[in-house]
Formats: sequence, structure tokens, C-alpha cells
Amino acid sequence: MNKPMNNPTDTSDNAQTPAVNAEDINQENAEMSMEGLFAAQDEFRKKLNSKEILKVKVIQVNNDYVFVDIGEKKEGLIPVSDFGGERTIPQPGTEVSAVLEKRGGEDRHAILSHQRAMESLGWEQAQKGFEEKTRVKGTILECVKGGYIVDVFAIRAFMPLSLSELHPAYKHHLPSGAKIRCQIVELAREKRRVIVSRKQVLDEEENSRRDKVLGVINAGDVLRVVVAKVGKDVLYLRYHGIEGIVRAENVSWKNHEEALKTYRRGQRLKAKLITIDKNGPKLEFGLKQLYPNPAELLRRKYKVRTVVNGKVLSCDENGVRISVGPDVEGTIPAMEIAPEVVYQPGEAITAVVMGVNQQDFTLNLSVRRFEDIQNRKVIDQYMKSAPPLTLGQLLANGLAEKNEK
Repeated sequence: MNKPMNNPTDTSDNAQTPAVNAEDINQENAEMSMEGLFAAQDEFRKKLNSKEILKVKVIQVNNDYVFVDIGEKKEGLIPVSDFGGERTIPQPGTEVSAVLEKRGGEDRHAILSHQRAMESLGWEQAQKGFEEKTRVKGTILECVKGGYIVDVFAIRAFMPLSLSELHPAYKHHLPSGAKIRCQIVELAREKRRVIVSRKQVLDEEENSRRDKVLGVINAGDVLRVVVAKVGKDVLYLRYHGIEGIVRAENVSWKNHEEALKTYRRGQRLKAKLITIDKNGPKLEFGLKQLYPNPAELLRRKYKVRTVVNGKVLSCDENGVRISVGPDVEGTIPAMEIAPEVVYQPGEAITAVVMGVNQQDFTLNLSVRRFEDIQNRKVIDQYMKSAPPLTLGQLLANGLAEKNEK
């Protein structure tokens, strides 16, 4: 005989499964949700009044204030000016960090500060970055005497000029708004002082790429570089983050100091690698090495004993300086000129090349040597033109000399 099946909705004592009342469960959940909500609101007010940093929801925005929900009848107000600089004004529905500045009441709104909240969070992040010696992002706010003011985690930090570049810096090179990576080298929250260093990051980056770059370049290579700084007697370059220099004497073949002034920071150019200091490391480049040596060009064009014509440019006790051709000058020392001769500027002069001056790329000239050469030519010409004496002429000349005696 079949047994009757149990009814799952049976509420009698004999039922094996109790009935589930959905309304009771919903009511219980609602009570629990309300309790949790009230507890969360109480906790929020407690933190708000304790001036802890909180996340608040934006309700609306006008020209002066950002209205935020703080769980009270009146919204809290955050001045729009708190969102200046790099921060953008939030839109309704978003959340922002804020801290209570002034409590509200029945007839006034509570005033909150987003800027102070960000600064407080920034100090915590800065402290962590300082202790862990990690890199941080910064923005140049302004140039001041001796360095820069840098925004780091919404904190105004100071970066000295000496810590802004790899090489010594004597003036500002970074513009306002420039993004940099730096390291916090000093932090004193009670004095609200933070000092950052970009140089330290540049040093680390240079060291990390050093081996890789040095492994693929050799002395004599012509490389594309960037001018990092123009010094008084040296040009600083950078090649893939590695610092290099060009000494004044290697900037150009002539007028080194004037040529050095023609270069500008950020300029891209080609340079010839002269030496690699792997212990530094520092690369030494040359710019004049990309062009022929003017002395060699002069030697090819004006060989020794070549006769040249020119005009006198100047005269003094040391000698005469003359113009031989376009951009070509020569010097005649006083000892290579006859003492009785005095030249005047503009006077034509002829001399012979004795060599090339390697220092100033001028010709070494001599008038005396030119006159000697001319005299030899006259003698040689005379000797060639005079007919040789016959034996009879020689005997006749001898008898004539005896008779005279």
C-alpha cells in the first residue's frame, strides 16, 4: 500500500519541513540593512568630526563651491579653488577626498577641504617614498632663486639647481609645467619641508643604460647627440642618456670660444667620438673632427717654395701680415725682410711659402728667400746664356795678363 507523500507547505506538527515565510525574511533583512546603514552613518559622522580624510560624493557644482553629501540635511561645501592647478573640478556623482574644516549647523553648511586632504595624503605618500627611496613624479610649479618649486603628491617641494641636472647647473633650464621624475632626499613634516633630487634619478638611469650603450660604440664613430648645456669652455652633450663633453679646442678649428657660443641647449647634431672613459664613464666628442684640417688644406694648395702675391694688412716690429687670398693670410717675420725696406698697409708684396702655422692656420712666408731664389734664377740664366771660352781665347788672355805685368 502506498504511503501518502508529505506536503512541503504543510504547517502541522507532523510536517517534516517547516514553512518559509518570505515576508518575515524580507523584514528581517530590512531591519539588518537599516541597522548597518545607521551604523555606517554614525561611523562616518564620527570620522568626519574627528577630521579624518573621507571619500564624499559630489551632488552639484557652481562657480564657488562643490556640494558634497555628508549625511546631513545640508550638504558640505568644498571651495572650487581647492581643485586648481593640476586638479580638475569633479563632476556630480563622482567621489573626492576631503577633510572637515568647519562644522555646519541648522543655518549653515559644513566647510570641507579637498586640498588639505590631498596634502595630508601626500605627506603619507611622501613619507613612504622617502623611507623606501623610491622615485616619485613631480611637476615644476615655478622657478625661484636657487632652484625650483615642485608639486609632489600635492606638496610644494624644493629642488635646488645643483640637484636638477647631471652636470652643475647655474641657471634654470626646466620650464613651468614640466613633468619630472625625482627622489625625495630630505623630509621634515613638522617643518613642512621637502627637498627632491632629479639628479639622483638621472644618475641611476645613466648607470642602468651605461653598459648597454658602451658595448656598441667605439672611438671614431660619428653619433647623433643632443646639447645638454653650453659651458664657458666646454660643451656638454648627451648620447642615449650618457653625458659627453666637447672641449673648446675640439669645437672648431678656428675661434673656439666664438664657435662655442653658437650652440644652444636641446640642439641636435652629429659629433665624432674621440675617447670613452669607462671608469667615469664620460664620452669625449669632437666637432671639428668632422671637417678637414685647414692646415692640411693649406699644405696641399700652398706647397713649400710656392711664390705668392698679396697685400699688406699690418706691420709691426715682429714683421708683416699679408692677405694672400680669400680667408688666407700669411706672416713674414722681421728677419725675413730686408731691414731697409718699410712696407705700408695695402702695398703689394711678393714672398715665398716656407710652411704652414698649425696654431692659427696662416702661411709662413719669406721675402729674403724669394729674393734669393730670384737671384739664383738670374745667375743660372746667365750661366746658361754665356758661351764657353775656347783654348785659344784662354791662351790669349794669359799672354795679355803677362804683358801687362
